[in-house]
Amino acid sequence: MSVEKDHKIPLSEEKENKTIETEEGEERDASSSFIEQALSIEETLQKEVTHLKDQLLRSLAEAENVRKRSQREKEETRQYAVTGFARDLLGVADNLGRALQTIPSLEGELSPTIKSFVEGVQLTQRDLETVFSRQGIKRISPLGEKFDHNFHQAMFEMESEDQEAGTITQVLQDGYVLHDRLLRPAMVGVAKATRTVQGSQEEKGADVKDADASPEENKSS
Repeated sequence: MSVEKDHKIPLSEEKENKTIETEEGEERDASSSFIEQALSIEETLQKEVTHLKDQLLRSLAEAENVRKRSQREKEETRQYAVTGFARDLLGVADNLGRALQTIPSLEGELSPTIKSFVEGVQLTQRDLETVFSRQGIKRISPLGEKFDHNFHQAMFEMESEDQEAGTITQVLQDGYVLHDRLLRPAMVGVAKATRTVQGSQEEKGADVKDADASPEENKSS
């Protein structure tokens, strides 16, 4: 009958095993710490990339806005560069128009020479109107239209039974616009309601007010 003896691990081998376990634990800790640092750096870099991308997009948008604004200002400068010159020519157009308006009353008294002169004035007026049209200058002659303070200047009001109040009944001087910008308002006379119409409107308003009154108010009156 054999006797089993306990096998004991030598002390040196036990120390060696503990040393190995310690080293493995330190390696795991170091590896874990490295991964955490790497993730932290990645997160920081990601935030930086996002920030830089946002700045880039903002810069591109701002540059595009500047480009569009510059283009718009350039276009407006091109369109309205002749504003002062065009305004100075309006008086010339007015004088040509006034001169030609007097011709019908004198037509039978005109000599061939004067008639040729009148034809030259008419041709000049047509050429001037062609130049105006080419440069975007348009005449405003609003007879019979509704008064618009953006384009018309009221010189007087006159009672009218035929025209609705606020209708332009007379044009004293034509106005002009350059594209959509006013060069000179048209000077006009505007119709207003006659006193009879005003009185009837006031009476109608009073009747409506009485009709809207409550039964209690009518009883008390």
